Amino acid sequence: MSTLEIEARDVIKIVLQFCKENSLHQTFQTLQNECQVSLNTVDSIETFVADINSGRWDAILPQVSQLKLPRNKLEDLYEQIVLEMIELRELDTARAILRQTQVMGVMKQEQPERYLRLEHLLVRTYFDPNEAYQDSTKEKRRALIAQALAAEVTVVPPSRLMALIGQALKWQQHQGLLPPGTQFDLFRGTAAMKQDVDDMYPTALSHTIKFGTKSHAECACFSPDGQFLVSCSVDGFIEVWDYISGKLKKDLQYQADEVFMMHDDAVLCVDFSRDSEMLASGSQDGKIKVWRIRTGQCLRRLERAHSQGVTSLSFSRDGSQLLSTSFDSTARIHGLKSGKMLKEFRGHTSYVNDAIFTNDGSRVITASSDCTVKVWDVKTTDCIQTFKPPPPLRGGDASVNSVFIFPKNTDHIVVCNKTSSIYIMTLQGQF
Repeated sequence: MSTLEIEARDVIKIVLQFCKENSLHQTFQTLQNECQVSLNTVDSIETFVADINSGRWDAILPQVSQLKLPRNKLEDLYEQIVLEMIELRELDTARAILRQTQVMGVMKQEQPERYLRLEHLLVRTYFDPNEAYQDSTKEKRRALIAQALAAEVTVVPPSRLMALIGQALKWQQHQGLLPPGTQFDLFRGTAAMKQDVDDMYPTALSHTIKFGTKSHAECACFSPDGQFLVSCSVDGFIEVWDYISGKLKKDLQYQADEVFMMHDDAVLCVDFSRDSEMLASGSQDGKIKVWRIRTGQCLRRLERAHSQGVTSLSFSRDGSQLLSTSFDSTARIHGLKSGKMLKEFRGHTSYVNDAIFTNDGSRVITASSDCTVKVWDVKTTDCIQTFKPPPPLRGGDASVNSVFIFPKNTDHIVVCNKTSSIYIMTLQGQF
């Protein structure tokens, strides 16, 4: 068997990515400067280019600050931002960028005429786009800058350090070095002793989280690792709470700065990836957003995920796909890398309220207001089984609100409909 050679630069890049994803900005800059190794990655080139073309400079500047880019391309970018701030009459912002950034300081020394031109435009009482953009347009200049910067960056899979460690542990399990289900102490390199813990049911109210008079929560959930309690509300805000104190988590820098994850419309549902790193949210206008929970950065926008409100979301086990349901009577699987719809499940005659993957990922189970549960083949999107939970005592049928995999037997599901009962059923509809 040939020996794999691992480049030291690649190891440093993986550590840099870990620092970047966990907001260790000072450590990131120090390591990058000391080792002279640049990460130069973005989460999505498509989103990066789209943000430049749309002039979302508040999203671009934090990313650019962590990249090593040619000076001429940086100067073009900063010049464009200064011009646009002048056009918007955001003169204090334009002045700060022009006079307080290192890029523009170098331009002042080495290209004084170019720099003085910006100073003259800044003090004028009017703005002439033809003069400012020099026989071009704002949009064309943005497109050229986007093209130039996109050539300098790459996309790599997220959380490579954690993924590699996870793969190493799986290999150890496969070789019999770790028994299945063992908790592993990564620092000591040994399996942790498992202690028997009895399930404790909550008996007392710990905290009440109150929302504004014109708002209310639509959904709340814990992250799989128990660190985060997230709520989404009718006013479009997604908030992360410290469940011990019942207050907003201010150790998340973006919330401390009062910058929140949000949608333009009511947010109806949220779901975490299995590693607790990503959060997906779905809104009343049919849009889905995927966030990095530790930084509040929007990683992916699915602008036309559904034609009506999104009612539930569920990540696939590997975090590469997202299952969604909607008031439009469909369930869909979206690829997070491509941002495209991969599968659509049609057949319900009313709202689809919930959907989950089976543990092996081969089936999707949906719950609907048409009072049925359907089981679908993921590959073919064929409906394999349709059944109803037992009817309520009052007679008639009841809409099915949610379904869950039964933890003690993954061949069974827990079905919750609009009655006072909960049913444990097989995928064939028996209970």
